[in-house]
Amino acid sequence: MKFLFDLFPLIAFFAAFKLGGMYEAATHDFVQQYLSGFVSGGLIKADQAPWILATLVGIVATACQVSYLLLRGRKVDGMLWLSLFIFVVFGGASIYLHDDFFLKWKPTLIYWLSGLALLIAHVGFKKNLIRKTMEAQVQLPDAVWNQLLAAWIIFFGAIGALNLFVAFVLYKGDMAAWVSFKAFGATGIFFAFIVAQTLFLAKHIKEDA
Repeated sequence: MKFLFDLFPLIAFFAAFKLGGMYEAATHDFVQQYLSGFVSGGLIKADQAPWILATLVGIVATACQVSYLLLRGRKVDGMLWLSLFIFVVFGGASIYLHDDFFLKWKPTLIYWLSGLALLIAHVGFKKNLIRKTMEAQVQLPDAVWNQLLAAWIIFFGAIGALNLFVAFVLYKGDMAAWVSFKAFGATGIFFAFIVAQTLFLAKHIKEDA
């Protein structure tokens, strides 16, 4: 259930983009009528309407996540606050300038800032945030925790770079292809990484048993 909750903004973004593309004329009329005041120049092209609508939906969905947790009296993870901030700033800039450049940079910034936070915490404050998150569930040697931390830092750096490659080189100018990668490709890579991490942990837990 938590997995679906975490993916809610992505699912909402993807659904809004696809529906907007299927009904492009109606989406363009809606966006032009209700969002033109938030767009520089006030004119929105028909092919821009689906991703502009999807961006707004994604921002609202992320804000709803934060609001739900606050109303339930639960802690809002720092990553979620970061995601909301970057979504509002970069998504808002993309809407205002009707330019998807900033929107495509959003995932990379989140990945790289996450990796940077892990690195700074470890180098500057001698804290392994991966260990802090998982130590209550699993006990591992210090060396293994450090390997796991390094893997996450490298992973965040690599997937951030991959997003830029897909957005601006491989599928340059093809917003639909990038959205599909964002929804399925990046999510699949994350899932594969988690599976690999689980197998890695299982190996060391078995060795220590």
